[in-house]
Amino acid sequence: MSPRVCVRGVTVRFGGLIAVNDVGFEAAAGEIIGLIGPNGAGKTTLFSTLVGLVRPAAGSISLDGARIEGRKPHVIARAGMTKTFQNTALFPGMSLLDNVMTAAVVREDLKSARRTAEACLERVGLRKAALANVADLTFPQKALAELARALAVKPRVLLLDEVMAALTPAEMDEVMATMRSLRDEDGMTLLVVEHHMRAIMRLCERILVLNFGRLIADGPPSCVSADPDVIRAYLGQDHAHHA
Repeated sequence: MSPRVCVRGVTVRFGGLIAVNDVGFEAAAGEIIGLIGPNGAGKTTLFSTLVGLVRPAAGSISLDGARIEGRKPHVIARAGMTKTFQNTALFPGMSLLDNVMTAAVVREDLKSARRTAEACLERVGLRKAALANVADLTFPQKALAELARALAVKPRVLLLDEVMAALTPAEMDEVMATMRSLRDEDGMTLLVVEHHMRAIMRLCERILVLNFGRLIADGPPSCVSADPDVIRAYLGQDHAHHA
């Protein structure tokens, strides 16, 4: 079966800085893949390039066999791939339901967008807060709202950028259960940037490691966590930090 996402030789430059350097990987339907690495490794830039917010200087990105690199974000979203944002980019002064509807209208008319938005809020456990102003939501609720908004586009590939950043262990377990159900029930492919090592090791069957824009490892958590290059670049400092 051909991969759902195929990334080949993607390079991103900002002036003289190479933020993403010749990165390539494939993701199959229904895979949950973690993307880890130190701050400034290029994780968010890679995600932004996949969904069309950043144009690559070189390389190709295919979604279900169709080339999408350099396309506009709404075109890529309609094609089936979208991302959440690290600092929840919700519209203040609007209700939670209206915020989620703004994403659903990429694909649907207003009436069905409302139904989709309600279903997505149900999916992440926020249905009761649908009419609340987003300014009144807690930080964990805002993270879940961002997830609901991404789901409203009905993606086949969902890129999650640190949605668990401010969550308690119990809240993280709930979010991970939601991610697994998206994979199990919807066949969704999930790419997850996360600093919580325990969460990413439990959630993902495969992990990509970026360092200075280069992919230095790609494999199951047990192999990646034992890789000397990964320990040097990232896990060593991380474990030392938590010790």
